[in-house]
Amino acid sequence: MSMLSSIAPALQMPQSVALWLFLASLPACLWSAWSDLSAMKIRNNAVLLLAGVFVIAAPFLMPLEQVGWQLLQLIVVLLVGMVMNGAGLIGAGDAKFTAAAAPYVMLGDWKLVVMLFATVTLAAVASHRLAGVTPLRKLAPEWESWTRKGDFPMGLPLGITLSLYLLIGAVYGG
Repeated sequence: MSMLSSIAPALQMPQSVALWLFLASLPACLWSAWSDLSAMKIRNNAVLLLAGVFVIAAPFLMPLEQVGWQLLQLIVVLLVGMVMNGAGLIGAGDAKFTAAAAPYVMLGDWKLVVMLFATVTLAAVASHRLAGVTPLRKLAPEWESWTRKGDFPMGLPLGITLSLYLLIGAVYGG
């Protein structure tokens, strides 16, 4: 039995909700990853798109009371992100993206999301660093993420994590 199938019964995101949210949020996730790789910035427009997609789509996909609880997560994560950014622990774009992504995650699925984020982050760092010292770097030689020492474009693992969580929910959701 695969690890995902053993987690599947624990997922709280209904399959149809996860599928629609995956499809609707994917452009914002990809845009955030791309802009962070290329310019080391997660654009406000991408974050607003991600939050706006949830605000528009969620009332059609889940009960309004649930939408309210999900949006409360946005506020809480934004406040925590502001404190973490103020302390120099994370970038402002990372804090904003995480807040905009928070409503997409069912509270009961937080352990899965943390596990996904850790795994995706390790894979993203390894892949980015490896690509940076191979001929693959020539595909995007102007990316600022190649030369920014001490920084990593967290928009890449953040966007992948949200998309992967929703995709897993679409396949294995409750």
